[in-house]
Amino acid sequence: MSTQQYIQTKKELMMHLEAERLKSFENWPFDESCRCTPAKLAKAGFYSCATENEPDAVQCFMCFKELDGWEPEDDPWQEHKNHSPSCPFLQLTQPLESMTCEQVLKLEMTRNKNKSKKILDKTLNEFMDTVSGVRDEMKKLAG
Repeated sequence: MSTQQYIQTKKELMMHLEAERLKSFENWPFDESCRCTPAKLAKAGFYSCATENEPDAVQCFMCFKELDGWEPEDDPWQEHKNHSPSCPFLQLTQPLESMTCEQVLKLEMTRNKNKSKKILDKTLNEFMDTVSGVRDEMKKLAG
């Protein structure tokens, strides 16, 4: 494992902790008078993955669902439920801090499965886009 991979893995694992997720919201575009505050987003499982083009982008540490386009009145829990109703984080019946090691490990296995699925889906979509482009070029050459 490279140093960069180690750092990324450690960062991802730290997102299990609400306090670490909260730290990720350095330049959140909404103020405390809104429903989608950094504290509420972190409590709902999100951390900031903002970019220059998407300053309000967040991602769930467990299901890896990414959301952006937040409105001041959006409720983070409700948005999470609407966009990823089967997220294991939403189904927890106790805080992570009070779970047994076995429960946390099972949850981590599910998180890794979700991460792998997200990576595979992205790779498949990129492949299909490439295939479509090649097919179009082949049609032009044949036509």
